[in-house]
This record gives sequence, structure tokens and C-alpha cells, in this order.
Amino acid sequence: MSSNIETVLQEKRVFPPAPAFVKQANISGMDAYRKLVAEAERDFEGFWARLARENLLWSKPFTKVLDESKAPFFRWFYDGELNASYNCLDKHLKTQPDKTAIIFEADDGKVTKITYQQLYHEVCRFANALKAKGIKKGDRVLIYMPMSIQAVVAMQACARIAATHSVVFGGFSAKSVQERIIDAGAIAVITADGQFRGGKEIPLKPVVDEALGMGGCEAIKNVIVYKRSGSKVPMQAGRDAWWDDAVKGQADTCEPTFVNAEHPLFILYTSGSTGKPKGIQHSTGGYLLWCALTMKWVFDNKPSDVFWCTADVGWVTGHSYIVYGPPWAQPRWCSKASRSIRTPGGSGRRSRITRSTCSTPRRPRSAR
Repeated sequence: MSSNIETVLQEKRVFPPAPAFVKQANISGMDAYRKLVAEAERDFEGFWARLARENLLWSKPFTKVLDESKAPFFRWFYDGELNASYNCLDKHLKTQPDKTAIIFEADDGKVTKITYQQLYHEVCRFANALKAKGIKKGDRVLIYMPMSIQAVVAMQACARIAATHSVVFGGFSAKSVQERIIDAGAIAVITADGQFRGGKEIPLKPVVDEALGMGGCEAIKNVIVYKRSGSKVPMQAGRDAWWDDAVKGQADTCEPTFVNAEHPLFILYTSGSTGKPKGIQHSTGGYLLWCALTMKWVFDNKPSDVFWCTADVGWVTGHSYIVYGPPWAQPRWCSKASRSIRTPGGSGRRSRITRSTCSTPRRPRSAR
């Protein structure tokens, strides 16, 4: 047998972008790219310090860039303080409060739009509701929600009061929810009665009840339920509350809790398909800067764009490019309840996307 294998997949053609497109890009051509690379190679700490100061809002400016004393446990901007929700929402209130922030298309095709100011007030009301339940800085909150504006609100509200959220994909089983509640040390769950995917209703609150009944979840004192499907679900007195009841009477402003840049913003678990799910902790400052710069550099996003992300908020792509990256970059961002998109040539409607799209693969319900 010959050891030489003929390769026919070599592609050497180059397709340069039009000069006008290069000129308007956030990184305008290879010279600009090489300039960034040279700056990073010359002084990488100074490089990241400049970007962190230019792109993030700090309540307490950092003076230390990188702590390598306990490598590989590195700490970035570790004496500075900020808040992720404040960076995403408050900065728009004076300049563009009425600009559309989210365009959400439900499974049945219904489209809902919400402005930055409306989103800010929804986040603040829910943040105040969480505080009224005794949830505070450093507490862990598990989120098991359908794709919805309310999922964004729940995550941003946790960030606003410095509670660490852990989102579980809405297709995972009760056992998966139970394992993550125990491992994260969660004290509260935010969920919905159910969700719709591909026209079918999938229960969520019954799954949470099953998970809590498996044992080991005694730390859960509050379960807040968003009414999405309208199905009748059991509600345990003293523990369970409907979303609308929780936010009723709450103020629509909430001062952000500023935290150290290394404060854990969220914990996200691997699917567990190759073993026990592993929780990955993301800190506030470095993660938020990465979201901002990838929106700016990778997607070349502009404030006038419509940015569409097909990922579920249960995956890190959904965290980065639905919840935290787009509100920093200021486009209108789109999300769908189901990722079965009808395309031209098929039946139903056509989805129009401008400039930027990102996605992650969908995992089956049976995945852990």
C-alpha cells in the first residue's frame, strides 16, 4: 500500500474583500490587523489594559492588569470593580433609550420587540424581585428557561445583583437539573411552566419538580415560574411563585452591585456526554471584555446592524452573543424560540439576516 496519499482538497485561491468594505471594517485591512498584533507582542499586558479601559465601564478603575502568582489560576484586572448589567444596559439610557434592543420571534412566528429602556426596567424589576426573595451577591441561581426575552431578563437581573447564574438547556432531563443544582450550590431556580419547540409543548416546571424530588436539593428555597405555555402546573406554597406575582409592585430601577473583576458571573456545565458534567466558571471582567471585542472584531458589528444568534441561552454562545455581547455592541439583536428555520424553497416564512450570524449545534433532549 502506498504511503503517498494524493490530496485534492488544497485551495490556494484568495478572494480579497472590496476596498470600500475594508475601509469601513472595525479592523480596516491587514495593516490594521498587523498593528494590533505588533502592539500585543510588544506589551501584551498594556495591550489588554488599554482595551479594558476603552471598552468597559469601571466603578473602580483597575491598577493591576495580570496576576500570575498562582498560575495557572490567572487573575485579570483583579483590583478593579464593575457590573456586567450596568455595562450592557445603563450606558444606553441617556443616548438611545428608545432604540430596539431585542427582536424575539416565538415558535409560532409571533415577533416581540423591546427597547433598551424597556429591557432595563424589566431587568431592574426582576432584580428587585430576586432581592425581595433574599437572593444576594454570591448566591447561585439556576435558570431553566425557554428561549425568550425573559431568559435574558433573568440572566441580566442575576448579574445586576451579583448573583452567579447557571443556565441549564431547556431540553435537559430532571437528573441533569438535579446534578447541576447540587454541584453549583444553587439556592433558587428560575423556570417556566413549559416551552414550545417545533410546534410541540415541552414541560419545564414538572421537570424542575422531579429534579427537586430526587433529593440533595434542599437548599432551594425559591422557584420563580414564568407563564409561557399556559399549562396547569403544581405550585408549592412558600417555595414557588409566578413571575408576574414576584415582580408586581417592584421598582423599575435597581442600583447595580459592583463587583471585583474576578467575581464569578456565571457557571456553565459541559453536557456530560463523556462523563460527569463539569462546571466552567467565567469571571466578570475578562469575559465581558472578550464578548465586547469578538462582537467588534470577529463579527465586525456596527450599531446599525441587526445581529442574529441562533444559539440557545443554555450554551456559552447564547450567553456571549445573545445576553452579554450584543447589548455592549449596540446592534438590534434577534433570537428565535426554535432553531428549525424555514428557508426559501420550503414551506412557510423566510428569515432575513443582515451582516452577522452565529450559531451552535443543537443537542438532542436525551443529552445529559
